[in-house]
Amino acid sequence: MVESEELPTIADDLVVTKYKMAAEIVNKVLKELVEACKLSASVRDLCILGDKRLAEETSKAFKKDKKLTKGIAFPTCISVNNCICHYSPLTSEPDVILADGDMVKMDMGAHIDGFIAVVAHTVVVGATVENPVTGGKADALLAAHLASEAALRLVKPGNETYEVTETVSKIGEAFDCKPVEGMLSHQLEQNKIDGEKTIIQNPSEAQRKEHDKFEFALHEVYAVDVLISSGEGQGREKDAKITVYKKTEDTYMLKMKTSREFFSKVSKQFGTMPFNLRSMEEERKARMGVVECVTHKLIEPFQVLFDKEGAYVAQFKFTVLLMPNGPHKITGLPFDEASCKSEKSIEDAEIQKLLKTSANPKAAKKKKKAAEKAVTEETGAAPALVEQ
Repeated sequence: MVESEELPTIADDLVVTKYKMAAEIVNKVLKELVEACKLSASVRDLCILGDKRLAEETSKAFKKDKKLTKGIAFPTCISVNNCICHYSPLTSEPDVILADGDMVKMDMGAHIDGFIAVVAHTVVVGATVENPVTGGKADALLAAHLASEAALRLVKPGNETYEVTETVSKIGEAFDCKPVEGMLSHQLEQNKIDGEKTIIQNPSEAQRKEHDKFEFALHEVYAVDVLISSGEGQGREKDAKITVYKKTEDTYMLKMKTSREFFSKVSKQFGTMPFNLRSMEEERKARMGVVECVTHKLIEPFQVLFDKEGAYVAQFKFTVLLMPNGPHKITGLPFDEASCKSEKSIEDAEIQKLLKTSANPKAAKKKKKAAEKAVTEETGAAPALVEQ
């Protein structure tokens, strides 16, 4: 394919700026959602709020350039406890109300000119330093946090994707948890949220045979997604309706008028970005129109997956730019280690050593400055945080 050769990369400063603008927006909206994740909050309302804020913030960028596209790159999904991913209910579907102790995963993305920044973060409702998360919940949360920190240090030019796969599995094991089987982290390209290179976590035997190894290269961008469960780490569909979809590259002549109208609206409104049926003007028509499109693979669904009842799944996802001076993490919020108490820890010396290395790309030159900045900004939070 000649096209991909010509796609703009982060070798271009303007592209980096666009990625950072998208990142700033998702970090800002994520922070607002974390603050709104309170007892008795409605998951649906939070999802709607997330999408509304992503749309508002992206609309402010590059106002003069009418041709430039921008907006939601991944609709807000809020998956609670054993729900693994992609939960964002329609107004006609049952809602979930947050309870004390619920483990809440927030996942979203925005783009400026097709340059995508995604993020996911996990909080536990009501957790504080005085009332920390404990038990299996704390194990999954800490394992996911540390696995994402380890992944950040391994996603760099010359390394192979399976190094990330193996390290995430080992960290899961140290906390008696399992990475969710077969979940993929994708390379990001302009207008493409599921680029060619992928990192798989906890592959089954069959997946391991089929899944290719890749090498990271300079000027690539990745959405690194870590999902760790205190349960079996097996995702299965239940009765939650799929609401998030995206257009594929396939073609087919649709038979039904509703399907054709729906497909045409999707192409105009969202292009290749994932979207929620809720954002279509007429939800009922959209629910009808999507069926034929999915049957003929014009539109692909993002399944709502669940681990077994009683399991807790934690997720951290960040966007990283592979710059000449090192990997640059542009999305993510500080992890509050003080309100998470696990009895378990990482014994593996290699991984301990890896986690102690700096993940700040400018660390070598500006150690003192970075240290001062880190102290003022994060006051003792985990390393490798986003520079605002």
